[in-house]
Amino acid sequence: MQHAPTEQAKHNATLSETKKPPANRILPTLYQSVWRWHFYAGLIFAPFLIILAFSGSVYLFKPQIEGMLYKDMLTVSSVGSQPMSADELIAKTERAYPGTSITAITLSDDPKSTVTLSAVRDHAATTMHADPYTGTIKGIMNSDETFSAFFKKLHSQLVIGGTWANRLVELAACWAVILVVTGLYLWWPRNKASIMGTILPRLSKPGSRTFWRDLHAVPAFWLSLCILVLIATGLPWSGVLGGQIDRIANATHTNYPPYALSFLGKPESVTLTKNVAENVPWAAENIPVPQSMSGGYVRLPIQDIIPIADRNEVLKPYTITMPQGQTGVYTISTAHEQPGRDATLHIDQYSGAVLTDVRFADYGIMAKAITMGIALHEGRLFGMANQILGLLTCMGLIVIAVSSYFMWRKRKPQGKLGVPGKSIPRKIQVGVLLIMLLFGALMPLVGLSIVVILILDLLVIRRIRRLQSWFSA
Repeated sequence: MQHAPTEQAKHNATLSETKKPPANRILPTLYQSVWRWHFYAGLIFAPFLIILAFSGSVYLFKPQIEGMLYKDMLTVSSVGSQPMSADELIAKTERAYPGTSITAITLSDDPKSTVTLSAVRDHAATTMHADPYTGTIKGIMNSDETFSAFFKKLHSQLVIGGTWANRLVELAACWAVILVVTGLYLWWPRNKASIMGTILPRLSKPGSRTFWRDLHAVPAFWLSLCILVLIATGLPWSGVLGGQIDRIANATHTNYPPYALSFLGKPESVTLTKNVAENVPWAAENIPVPQSMSGGYVRLPIQDIIPIADRNEVLKPYTITMPQGQTGVYTISTAHEQPGRDATLHIDQYSGAVLTDVRFADYGIMAKAITMGIALHEGRLFGMANQILGLLTCMGLIVIAVSSYFMWRKRKPQGKLGVPGKSIPRKIQVGVLLIMLLFGALMPLVGLSIVVILILDLLVIRRIRRLQSWFSA
């Protein structure tokens, strides 16, 4: 027999229903929660993303810009009948510039190009450009002060240099991934939206909030895939995530064969190729360097190493790095403009034996993908079209970041930060936080930054009334 519910039971049921968010309010509150994370990430990292986009867009055109800036030192005034041997060129340079020690020589396939000499001069890394026909030095530059070196340092270390700057750049790049993903969720039409404001911007009222909103959201939608690809192809160079990528590639043998040796056993050396040679492809940077046989032998001249490169079909431009010490090796390397022509060879300095020979064909699937991605990132995978696509993506990223600032200024209340509303059910807050922590698990610096944000929120912002007011909606 059923009993009618008591008044207290009815009251409890009513109270329970009022505490439950209506189904039609879940999406708006989820939107609000995602918006808060998107807002904070954009506010903090937009300036860094502008720097990365600007420096990256300039670096894309490094060949053309350096070709104009350094034309006199990169090209010869007249092509001779026969170039000097590499050994004669180096000997003449070291005699003409006392205190100079040549560490590497880069040979071009263009007869009008000078030979690039990497040197240590007065204890500083120096780049010298020599006429291959006369041996005349046409230009000397500090290796850290060239055009490409400056923009590379701006792009990877914000010019400041050091580990902290590099980690900050990586952190900004990783948060950019989250900005794109959360931005796509915020942009996604939730009703029968018109074309205008979703895939085409409404620009009829310049300066209005709608104008800045569309200038932010619409380009971000169109460029979202390009931005994600650009970030992903740059992360292999990063300090933390890049190291993880390399370890995963090595552990799964999807980088390069553990030892691509012609006839010797596993190298005993723990020295890595990136520590002794220049112009090394990313996939070959951590290949262990073998040792030359020792015992009173005479080192081969560099001119004998060039035919070895030719016989093994290493295509110019390539770099020959000098041996270090009695057991050191010559390294022939090229991170070629066309990734399929990458090569890294270690040559016994006495016998000329090829101890290591790693090509693009030897790379594992992961190394091949990353190598192609790096070429795409640097704008050399498919020529000028690649450079233009990269430029449009970088310029679009700057427009997205700048328009977000004006959009924020339009909605920001006086005396407050203008944070999106915080009246969000706890379950939704926790759910979105768990998704953010998943991003943090994939990108360690993001995870660390989220922990820092949560600690600051709990221990600082919530305890200081003035900060509470400023961070409120």
